[in-house]
Amino acid sequence: MSVEHVKLTKTARDQLITLKRRTGITQWNVLCRWALCRSLAEPAPPPQAKLVLDSNVEMTWRVFAGPLGDELWALVRWRCHVDGVDLDEESMANQFRLHLHRGIGYLVGDSRVRDLGGLASLVG
Repeated sequence: MSVEHVKLTKTARDQLITLKRRTGITQWNVLCRWALCRSLAEPAPPPQAKLVLDSNVEMTWRVFAGPLGDELWALVRWRCHVDGVDLDEESMANQFRLHLHRGIGYLVGDSRVRDLGGLASLVG
């Protein structure tokens, strides 16, 4: 796996600050896992974008994924396969970053996510 460090854009950091305030979840990694899963659940692939990873939010893959590292990476790999993306490490790492950032945007833009209960309602 080629993602050893997870870094975010300033926009994503600001969106996560909003999500932390709304949900009461204080850990970046927990919100980022929600965001990744939210994006992976979307049928369309994320749009290609040049991400400028310029924020001060950075974490290791181990911190990001917690005990779900293998499972989350397998989901990214599966999604790359479904979307016809090359399964080389660089392409998969890029798709991971695109999904993560898209998912953060989805969560902050979802009117249901006004509190922790709203976030939990996305599961059903």
